[in-house]
Amino acid sequence: MSKRFEICLAGSGGQGVITAAVMAGEAASIFCDNLYAVQTQSYGPAARGGSAKAEVVISDEPIDYPKPVAPDLMICLTGDAAAKYARDVKAGGRLVLDSFSVQEVPNVEANIYQLPLIETARNKVGNEIVTNMVALGMVARVLELEGVMQPEAMRKAMLDRVPKGTEELNKKAFEEGYNMFKDTPAHI
Repeated sequence: MSKRFEICLAGSGGQGVITAAVMAGEAASIFCDNLYAVQTQSYGPAARGGSAKAEVVISDEPIDYPKPVAPDLMICLTGDAAAKYARDVKAGGRLVLDSFSVQEVPNVEANIYQLPLIETARNKVGNEIVTNMVALGMVARVLELEGVMQPEAMRKAMLDRVPKGTEELNKKAFEEGYNMFKDTPAHI
């Protein structure tokens, strides 16, 4: 890898972007050899419904600055998140927008993907609460494409953290996100 890979997950409180980012950081730092990770987060004054953003920096060297400078991958689950954070994505990076919630596509120099994260969680998996696991599956696929880590590390971190009794639901959501991004070569 020999570089930093920066990830930002943004949405509203209650969508689980912080939980997904924690899992991504744990996948790199606990379930992979020779990787370092730092996870940071910020959220609005209201726990549910306010803005929420979580970031992960992964590197094969010790991390001297914990905040992303220009995320290589950004996933926005709401229009407000896209309007507020999309301009930060790295030129040539990947910007994933939820096609249900994000109506206006930001004008940024990134590879932009409009994908049905929320609808997939709701209709294919059966519970919108696992939208964050759909997003985490996408993160796993991008990290695999970039040669950062294999998706099995992310699966282990996810299963290690989800509430007991919800493993199958979360696994299904993760795989839907992984496969959705795997099967989406084109971008806007």
